[in-house]
Amino acid sequence: MALSYFPNAARVGSPQPLVESSPKQHLNEGVQEAYVEHKNRLLQALDSTKSILGDLRKFNKDNWVVRYPQLREQPAAVEAPSSSRRKSMRRSLSFPDDPSFEAEVIVSPAKAGLTRSVTLATIPDKDEEEPATQPEEEGDRLLFPAEASDFHVFRLDLKLGAHGSSSSPAALVAQLEKSSIANLLDDRILNAASHLDKLRLRIEDTSSKVLVTGDLNAGKSTFVNALLRREVMPVDQQPCTTAFCEVHDAAENGGKEELHILKEGVPYSVNDESTFTRASLSDLDSIVSENENDSQVLKVYLTDPRDPQASLLSNGIVDISLIDAPGLNRDNTHTTRVFARQEEIDVVVFVVSAENHFTLSAKEFLMNASHEKAYLFIVVNKYEQIRDKAKCRRLVLEQIKHLSPRTYEDAEDLVHFVDSQQALHGESESFNNLESALRSFVLVKRSKSKLAPASTYLTKLLSDVDLLVGANAIVAQTELDRAQNDLQRVRPVLEKMKSGREVLEESLESVEDNGATRTRVRTKELLTDAVERVGQGKLGVDSPSVSLPSYPGLLGIWDYVREVRRALLMSLDAAVKLAEDEARVVTTEGVNKITQLGEEHLPEGVERSRRVFMPEAMFSVRADKKGNRKSRRTSGTVVAGGVYGLGIGLAQRPDMLETTFFDLFDVHHQFWVQFGEGKTADSEDMAVSTLGYASVGLGALTMVGGKTLGARGLFEGIVRIWDLLENETARKWAAPVLGAVTIGIATYFVLELPSTVPRTVGRRIKASLVKEGEDLGEESSFVGAHAARVSRETRKVLRLASWDLKERFRAAMEERGREVCGAEEMERRAKKALDWFREVERRAGEVRESVVLVGAA
Repeated sequence: MALSYFPNAARVGSPQPLVESSPKQHLNEGVQEAYVEHKNRLLQALDSTKSILGDLRKFNKDNWVVRYPQLREQPAAVEAPSSSRRKSMRRSLSFPDDPSFEAEVIVSPAKAGLTRSVTLATIPDKDEEEPATQPEEEGDRLLFPAEASDFHVFRLDLKLGAHGSSSSPAALVAQLEKSSIANLLDDRILNAASHLDKLRLRIEDTSSKVLVTGDLNAGKSTFVNALLRREVMPVDQQPCTTAFCEVHDAAENGGKEELHILKEGVPYSVNDESTFTRASLSDLDSIVSENENDSQVLKVYLTDPRDPQASLLSNGIVDISLIDAPGLNRDNTHTTRVFARQEEIDVVVFVVSAENHFTLSAKEFLMNASHEKAYLFIVVNKYEQIRDKAKCRRLVLEQIKHLSPRTYEDAEDLVHFVDSQQALHGESESFNNLESALRSFVLVKRSKSKLAPASTYLTKLLSDVDLLVGANAIVAQTELDRAQNDLQRVRPVLEKMKSGREVLEESLESVEDNGATRTRVRTKELLTDAVERVGQGKLGVDSPSVSLPSYPGLLGIWDYVREVRRALLMSLDAAVKLAEDEARVVTTEGVNKITQLGEEHLPEGVERSRRVFMPEAMFSVRADKKGNRKSRRTSGTVVAGGVYGLGIGLAQRPDMLETTFFDLFDVHHQFWVQFGEGKTADSEDMAVSTLGYASVGLGALTMVGGKTLGARGLFEGIVRIWDLLENETARKWAAPVLGAVTIGIATYFVLELPSTVPRTVGRRIKASLVKEGEDLGEESSFVGAHAARVSRETRKVLRLASWDLKERFRAAMEERGREVCGAEEMERRAKKALDWFREVERRAGEVRESVVLVGAA
């Protein structure tokens, strides 16, 4: 995947300095017009670059955290051996705030004619390009290869400790937030914009400032005196210049030679005496010696009687100021002031002693100055005192080649080996050549001396912009690819979940309704059949744990009736338990279906439910907060056939276990069978026997017995029967009737009672349950209440499983939605950033195209 940025940059005119050919004695009109033209173009370039920096800061603050890249050299083994790519360098691109990001890139300093000063592309992109057919010359480069892979103006010092030490402060840099490094970078950009303002003021200034500096005792003041052809600057074997002495043409001061001592903190004006103190030139030595510990700025106005074509100071063309600065290695304060002052200087004349060459302070100053000023004027003083002059020249030039490559390339005009003391007191051909070259450099080749520093700074600044936006373009492209990959991965999943959400909810509702309906219907079938069987005197269900008791004989008849009732009730409880067991099976199937639906509809990576369904936990009782055991339902029928919230079955209900005389002789049923108008199917199958008659008679007797009428009624009945027996006819029939009754009762107890009791008790249990349902309603009947309870328990379990799946599905869909929104936002931001970086590259290319500066040959 392509990660290169701006691969289609157009070739434009070369921004390299154009060589001038003009006489060294005067400025012709063509050169002056070219200078003005390029000056105006450079001013426009400065404004455009400042606008780019302002937009970069705003974009960094509001839209995109601009990342600070670092490029590290790759091992030599991976360098491309092809000669056509020898100028391209493989580098490892990373970012201090994101150690996880690393990419191999190709850094190519652009040739003259390209709008970019640096080309940055990833390895795959570079491999896709056609190899160059023409070898590239080093001189065609805007930047040297070593300079192209590093920042110049935007450089941040993030190495706070020993590199590679995990315990050092350097290791903490990687933990900085992106915004922290972005803020540091923003400060650099702000400083660069401020420096552009200073460059603009310098370019607009028609005068030229020439800074003469160097190490202590290098002969700076002697050199200035030699240029002036008079001893003005204090000279001593001991360091004596501690102030900045600016030498101007006396014409700027009304033709008067005098000394102006500037007041600290007050802007200087030659026409405002309140801004300075006047002094005589003869007082310069004493002022400097008396205030050697003070940092002063002195304006020295001199006249030069020489011809304007020979004088640098009184040239008649441009106002020149020679600034004699303190020595660099005198102390840190003076050195720092010199470093700061060089930013407002057009030409730096660096004086170095042929005896000592370049000290550490000198090297540091020259390295710093060369970042802006590609060309420095170097004077190797006291050269005539050196015996091995060839060796001295060779060593000095080697050092200059490293410190200022551009100066080394033009060393014939910019590097001079002289003896200022000899030139001050006599003629010196080498010093005359130096003076002529300096005059030409300052006056004739002003595009190189006046405009080239700004052009150099602008070139390196735009190089930093190219490197910065190029690296960030790679990051933007990477994030764009990642966002698009995420969208390709997540968006179909989200769309599938949206389209399948309704299907899932309908499926879950169907599973829940089917499970609840199946258990309700099946429970009704089981319990209805069990009640019918009990009404026939049979057990409600065949269960090894429940059986009818054996007949114990006539003496145990009452206990027999009670045990039969208990057994029949227990069989109904067993039927309830059987219905619950079948409901557990149905519920398990429903839970498995819900789990299967989850596997079908939940996307990969979503954690499945860890809930474990335990069927045995259904229909159980739990303890309340007080430790009392209670049912999971607190109304109506509860587990195992209990009612009224007691949590017990029919076999434990005292009202259902109560045994009465009608469990032996169901008089009402017999009357209904024999004399009722609507006989049931049971009565049609029942044979009329003596037992029936006996039971009717016995029932009639009990109807008028003590239980029904009380003691008084019983007494009255006996009196009436006695009166009836006094009748002779009645006495004749009394004996047969009593005999029949006696025989019927005996037969009933001996033959029919053991098999009749279960049917009688069952009929009474059934009638009791039916009557209870009629009183409380269908839903509160034995069958209806248990069917509702079992169905409700099944629905509750399935609903809980469905709810858990719905919640996981909802959370997963929301998470995928957030991922899609995040990826879409990242895609939008990355596209915007990529387009913006391309636009910045185009604008920077236009600026670089417009900066065609004039230089000297």
